[in-house]
Amino acid sequence: MHLALRALFSGVFGFFLLALVLFIPAGTFDYWQAWVFIAVFVVATLVPTSYLARTNPEALRRRMRAGPRAESRIVQKFIIIAAFVVLFAMMVFSAVDYRLGWSSVPAPVCLLGDALVATGLGVAMLVVVQNPYAAATVTVEGGQPVVSSGLYRFVRHPMYTGNVLMMLGMPLALGSYWGLLFLIPGIGVLIYRIADEEKLLIQELAGYREYLERVRYRLIPYAW
Repeated sequence: MHLALRALFSGVFGFFLLALVLFIPAGTFDYWQAWVFIAVFVVATLVPTSYLARTNPEALRRRMRAGPRAESRIVQKFIIIAAFVVLFAMMVFSAVDYRLGWSSVPAPVCLLGDALVATGLGVAMLVVVQNPYAAATVTVEGGQPVVSSGLYRFVRHPMYTGNVLMMLGMPLALGSYWGLLFLIPGIGVLIYRIADEEKLLIQELAGYREYLERVRYRLIPYAW
């Protein structure tokens, strides 16, 4: 299937999946926070995807090879499964929170959450632009260089920084404070992924050990 069509199909599938995950637990379609969140998520995904399809299709192919089956390392297969479980649980729980009225989140805070989601997805795509080898899987390809410019000047894994911003914004965008509890296991999964990924990069990516010495922070500047 043509790359652009695959990306379009993925976007349509993502729309319906998000709708199922949010509206069924919410028990209603009268959930404006979910509609705005879905619109933000789809647009913030499809626009940069369309850009990559035109400018760097090989980078897009790397990004689209995702999921547990695409991972070559056993530990990463389990980490990806755990990451998916946390994200879906966060969305379902936030929708249930909305249904039962546990949280009272003002509209401006919900829109702030949407902005964080869009920023997180934008950061992840910007990383792919700055580093075409930034795949969705943990792997090292032949001839792959160490990228130390752009966002990589500040943290060693800026794509995962984008993931943290997205996870922080999702419950707020969906009108839930309690959903923020899933940040704890979500960040824990990222920490395990980073630890295993860096073992591989040190072993197989020339120059990565020197890069570690120049850039101290893995995920959050001046923190960790």
